[in-house]
Amino acid sequence: MSTDVESFFDPATFTRTHLVTDPTSKTCAVIDPVLDYDPKSGRTSTDGADKVIARIRERGLTLGWVLETHVHADHLSGAQHITAALGGRIGIGANVTNVQKTFIDIYNLTDVAPDGSVFDHLFEDGETIEIGALKGHVMFTPGHTPACITYVIGDAAFIGDTLFSPDYGTARCDFPGGDGAVLWDSMQKILALPDATRLFLCHDYLPNGRALMTHTTVAQQRAENIHLLVAADGESYAKMRAARDAGLSMPVLILPSVQVNVRAGQLPPAEANGVSYLKLPVNRL
Repeated sequence: MSTDVESFFDPATFTRTHLVTDPTSKTCAVIDPVLDYDPKSGRTSTDGADKVIARIRERGLTLGWVLETHVHADHLSGAQHITAALGGRIGIGANVTNVQKTFIDIYNLTDVAPDGSVFDHLFEDGETIEIGALKGHVMFTPGHTPACITYVIGDAAFIGDTLFSPDYGTARCDFPGGDGAVLWDSMQKILALPDATRLFLCHDYLPNGRALMTHTTVAQQRAENIHLLVAADGESYAKMRAARDAGLSMPVLILPSVQVNVRAGQLPPAEANGVSYLKLPVNRL
C-alpha cells in the first residue's frame, strides 16, 4: 500500500510541504512547513501553515511530528506555529549542530546554544521514525548543507534539497558547509532505493512554466535528471556544480531564514519594546 501523502505548495518560495498520515492511528507528520515572510515590510503571516492546520483538523488527525529536512535558506519554517496549534514534536538531523555553530558565529547570536536543544529531537543516520503505526527511517544526505536528511517512509522518500525535478536538476552546494562531491554521494544513496520509490520534492521551480510536480521516482531521476546525465562521477559532478553555483545569486530570504531556522522556526527574542528584530550580517556571506 502506498504511503498516504498530501502536498501543499507555497508559490512565493516554490516550497512543497508534505502531510504524511498513518491511516490506522490517524497520526500524521508535517514535513518542511513554511512561515510566510514579506522581506519588503518585515511582516510574517501564517496563511500557508494555517492551510495545513485546517486540513489536519478537517481529517481528524493527530499531529505527531513536524519534520525538517534541513535548515532552510529560502523560507522561514512554520514549525513553531503548527506545533503551537496542534502539538507534536519538531525533529531534524543531528548534524544541525554544525549548521548552528556556523551561523551563530555569522550572526553573532547569543540566545541559541549550538547543541540542537531548541529542537525536540535530533535524528541519527539510520534511526527509525514512527508516525503512529507507520515506520520509516532516516538517511543522512548532506552536501547542500551538512545537516540535510531524507525521511524514507514506506514507498515515499522526502528528499529535501538534494534532487529537484528531473528537468531542473539538483541542489546548490555553495552555502557554508556545502560540498558537491558529498552531495553526489548522498544522491547515490537516494538512487539506490527501489526504482518505484516516490521522491517527494522540497521545491518545484516550474521550469518553462510546466505544471506543478509533487514527486518523481528513483527510476525517473536516473533516466532523466539533467545534472545526473552529464556527470559521470562525484568529481565531475562537483566541478559542474561549482561552475553553476558561481553564477547564482543568494536566495532572497537567506538572511532572515537561517537565523530563524537555526532556532527551530522561532523568531529572535523580543527586545525591551516588545519587538523582534532580524539581523543582517554585512559582508559575511
